[in-house]
Amino acid sequence: MNLLLLTPEDLVPPDRACIRDSRRLRHLQEIHRATVGEELTVGMSNEGVGRARLLELERDRALFEILHLDNPPPPALPIHLLLALPRPRMLARSLENIATMGVKRLTLLHTARVEKSYWQSPELQPERIDAHLRLGLEQARDTVLPTVDMQPRFKPFIEDQLPEAIIGHRALLAHPGIGESCPRGLPMDQSVTLAIGPEGGFIPFEVEKLQAMGFEGIHLGSRILRVETAVVSLLSRLF
Repeated sequence: MNLLLLTPEDLVPPDRACIRDSRRLRHLQEIHRATVGEELTVGMSNEGVGRARLLELERDRALFEILHLDNPPPPALPIHLLLALPRPRMLARSLENIATMGVKRLTLLHTARVEKSYWQSPELQPERIDAHLRLGLEQARDTVLPTVDMQPRFKPFIEDQLPEAIIGHRALLAHPGIGESCPRGLPMDQSVTLAIGPEGGFIPFEVEKLQAMGFEGIHLGSRILRVETAVVSLLSRLF
């Protein structure tokens, strides 16, 4: 945790914040070993970054004086990520990585090689998704939560929603063995939609549908990567 991410519910007017949840308290007490009087980097969800002074630290609560929240969060990546729904354990890690890297728009998508049971996972509950995203934001000293959209039906989404969503975007399809090597260092004013398949890859029908819509095939070489590794590698190269 490189930033203590606050929520509006933590605020105690006019300039205090009180946290009571076990995760953040445990980090303050056992990992950071914070002391009363210390100043810490804090951020308000979907707002600014700043500093706060620790006034009290008890077993069940921590009280801060907010000094300021004037600094902007890091710039977001201009990307809409289409990610075939990973298996639950990998989804948790992927959500953290996606938030850390600066993605602000994520669509979790069903594809032929996604197990239908994945859509019943507790990891898709809103509070679990929110928790993983917050961990990623705290790592990056970011405050702006990504929006997460779930599309459990591939064909209706591809045919009815995606064409409009990619207007003005450079559409890229990450898939082994097709297209060109992943481009590097795209300008931050270039909007991108990036599609990443499941570990088994997109099936030919899915590749053809996306390419017919204008998606450019890109790859990261001959190595087959896990989804969470591919996500970080692609985002790092693109921007």
